Amino acid sequence: MNTKIEKISKIPTEIVLNKVSHTLYIIDKKQKNFPFQAILKNKLKRIGRKINDLKKTPVITELKDGGIICWVMASDSLNLFQCHTILRKSLAHLIEEKPTSISIVCHVEKNLIKLWGEAAVYVALLNTSNLPSHKKNHKINPLKDIKLYGISLPADLKTISASVKGNNLTRELTMTPPNNLTPLIYRKKIAKLAKQNKWKLQEYSMSKLKQMGAGAFFAVGQGSEPQDAAIVNLRYEPIGASESIALVGKGICFDTGGHNLKPAKYMNGMHEDMNGSAVVLGILQAVSLARLPIKLDCWLAIAQNHIGPKAYKQNDVVKALNGMTIEIVHTDAEGRMVLADTLTLASRKKPKAMIDFATLTGCMHVAMGDRYSGAISNRQELTCMAIGAGSEAGERISGFPYDEDYEEDLESQIADIKQCTLEGGPDHIHAARFLGRFVEKNVPWLHIDLSSSNRKGGLGAVSSDVNGFGVNFGLKIIQKILNN
Repeated sequence: MNTKIEKISKIPTEIVLNKVSHTLYIIDKKQKNFPFQAILKNKLKRIGRKINDLKKTPVITELKDGGIICWVMASDSLNLFQCHTILRKSLAHLIEEKPTSISIVCHVEKNLIKLWGEAAVYVALLNTSNLPSHKKNHKINPLKDIKLYGISLPADLKTISASVKGNNLTRELTMTPPNNLTPLIYRKKIAKLAKQNKWKLQEYSMSKLKQMGAGAFFAVGQGSEPQDAAIVNLRYEPIGASESIALVGKGICFDTGGHNLKPAKYMNGMHEDMNGSAVVLGILQAVSLARLPIKLDCWLAIAQNHIGPKAYKQNDVVKALNGMTIEIVHTDAEGRMVLADTLTLASRKKPKAMIDFATLTGCMHVAMGDRYSGAISNRQELTCMAIGAGSEAGERISGFPYDEDYEEDLESQIADIKQCTLEGGPDHIHAARFLGRFVEKNVPWLHIDLSSSNRKGGLGAVSSDVNGFGVNFGLKIIQKILNN
């Protein structure tokens, strides 16, 4: 169900607000007169706070007719991530009551209206979405409408709605239990999405990949029964678009670690190891709905990393699609294996730029925690662009080096390159250097290691642990590349 959004330029009166059950009221420090000002001041006095404290901590007031207002203060000193965070915490007080309608009042100076108005709608839509639940008594309580007061300027609600729907798709897929999202089931879901959105679809099955010589991908996929792994290519080609961007996503539906088996603590949650592919699908969905004038060539590396008689093992040597031989060092570094051949296929199409998304290394999680994701690129300007796009999206990105001498650690005595090392060290950079060897045609390439794909209690705009990080960022960086 789509939530209806109504824009009303005037600030509502107390009479109007008294009839509303759930209101988010955004003010700034310059507002001296506003509805229910006395009630707010009395509440602040009672709890020992000042009005400027609303920049960090929202306050709830109750109205005589039973409605509630959550008050928050906007500020031009807050970046978009901080803006999203305070709005998420504010709206949580309203959303927990499962309202069917929310009113948002944006009573701020002109220079803050667009940023805070759009951000409030974005956060409200994200956190009232119906996410998968397998509880017996799960009930759906859709948000039917949002009334947005105080917005006289044009608001880009179409792009906001597209980004939200893309994020929802990413979260839905990532949350799906692994028995309900095997590679075969996943591929069927993708085929259905392709038909609904009129995307062009092509699949490279295990038998096809073996015939092509894609030994890096095949090494991982051969360990599962049935051998339903595949590289899936989706293309969005709007009329009139000339430039093409490639998106690549890691889609490991479950990761046991293979022969180098993960302990239970670290295997738990490994159904989310397909998040990179879900982010690519979310971006593709958002770009399609927003009708951006750019061709997207999307490549999803869909497999499982299982243990069994046919599973690849340490000290194996396999030949990748580009002819390079790889010495297998650790079977739990399967992500870079399936991505290697996928990047080769994608880069051979000579896109303007290529971006891959993957929950690739624990090392990036150690480096960044679960608040930021990391970016590494074969073009420094792309790393800088990624950091800027993350800031504009409210999804924070930090850059890491890509210097050639890191690759010395991957020198093999028996193959062209080692898959990884056993000595630890900067594996997030080693992984990027490894992947870079499979990018052809000198294509500008950006690697996003999704260390912030899951954060307990939510992150930025999103309150669920699985947060869909990367979709809004993807929209922003595609627009930046398009305009560059």
